[in-house]
Amino acid sequence: MKGKTPNKKEKKWLDAICQLGCIVCRNEGQLGTPAEPHHIIDGMGSKKNHMRTIPLCPKHHRTGEHNFLWVSRHPFKKAFEERYGSEEKLLKQTEGMVDA
Repeated sequence: MKGKTPNKKEKKWLDAICQLGCIVCRNEGQLGTPAEPHHIIDGMGSKKNHMRTIPLCPKHHRTGEHNFLWVSRHPFKKAFEERYGSEEKLLKQTEGMVDA
């Protein structure tokens, strides 16, 4: 990710969310799916905030697929949110599961 390097608190958060596994897979009953952080950007396109991240597996994050099995967040934000809920909702859920 381009931008500022995560500080200690942000590194702890990023590690904790990735340890949860993909939040979408978890909601679909698949626990322990390896995850990477997805940075949520506000409507103004502000710089990435390491604390506004959700854990997504590669297929839900960046494979660029939209099929009957899954929707990738990149580049299908609207379809992703229609199927799985808003990024904000998934962030709130993630925050409720992490003690960072």
